[in-house]
Amino acid sequence: MLYDPECFEPLTDAPWNEDRVREAIAAIVADTDAAFDADKLWPAYVWDEYREGERLNALYSGAAGVVWALDTLRRNGYAEATLDLGAAALRALELERAAAPARDDEHHTPASLLDGETGALLVAFRLTGDPELADDLHRLVVGNVDHPTDDISWGAPGTLLAALAMFEWTGEERWLDASRASAASFRARRGDDGVWRQDDDYHGLTTLHGAAGNTLALLRVDPDDALAAETAAVLARHAVRENAMANWPGAVDRPLVRQRDGRICLQWCTGAPGVVGGAWSYLDEELVLAGAGLVWYAGAHGDEKGAGLCHGTAGNGYTLLKAFARTGDELWLERARRFAIHALLQADRLAEANGGRRHSLFTGDLGAALFAASCLDADTRFPIVDVI
Repeated sequence: MLYDPECFEPLTDAPWNEDRVREAIAAIVADTDAAFDADKLWPAYVWDEYREGERLNALYSGAAGVVWALDTLRRNGYAEATLDLGAAALRALELERAAAPARDDEHHTPASLLDGETGALLVAFRLTGDPELADDLHRLVVGNVDHPTDDISWGAPGTLLAALAMFEWTGEERWLDASRASAASFRARRGDDGVWRQDDDYHGLTTLHGAAGNTLALLRVDPDDALAAETAAVLARHAVRENAMANWPGAVDRPLVRQRDGRICLQWCTGAPGVVGGAWSYLDEELVLAGAGLVWYAGAHGDEKGAGLCHGTAGNGYTLLKAFARTGDELWLERARRFAIHALLQADRLAEANGGRRHSLFTGDLGAALFAASCLDADTRFPIVDVI
């Protein structure tokens, strides 16, 4: 068995309708506007309150990510937030800086792209253009070069992506220099088995925490066919195959069935969506389609995981967009649009049941809105990791 059927539900039969999809995206933005508090920003859904009830501020499941999503939807013409997004981004940065010293997490560093100050600074600079913010961000990127957790979330691969975004936005050579220094440092830390270390006993395979994401970051700096082939071989070696479908454990030397809870993960943070999502361009096409085929066969995530990007329906749906990018076959785009409709309906259903929406980029309703917008545009890029 490659996944847990009881964790998934059949896809909706509701047809793809562009006008209704646009209305659903606008409704999510309007509800996000309505939930805003100028001082506290957005409330965290109970699932995201992993820091003992504090309101979150970073890119992954906090206010900076909400602002990034609202700005992205605005720039792409899908919905115009009524808020002062620049002011909201600066407040998120202020709150993130105030909260950081109290953190007790072996991985955490203020330079974390997704869970620290880097992401909040990146969003604030994007919206204000303040050169002091750029200087602060540069110090974090340079200081994170040797961080021992080699992944996009916490380590140098993530701050490398931030540096590349700043180079694109400013044209300043210091950002290109910082990205190259980061790339050289964490590439040198790759093990003899072709993977990187996230902690002493976890050598991850996926985009968020592992080889697919680290290789993605390196290839953004230097397109290297040899590196791509080496990572493709690693991912092929650790694929678990069955009936022309495939899934992956989160890390090398880990079983597909997760030991701590007996679950098999099939989501962007762990499993086939996270491998195909980062490695779709160089992984053997057979494996790209095997991973995407499993996502399609499994259907939508159930309500326990929800509609979001990291471990929900929208994140899995991006796997189908990656199959479309690799093959050009519009069947995969049509399938992705089925997932998008389901994710939007699921987000609405959960909001009604819970008395409010999940205000988060990676775990909430805005992720579903971004995925639906990607399906409207046939844009196969995953938020943040493919576009900053």
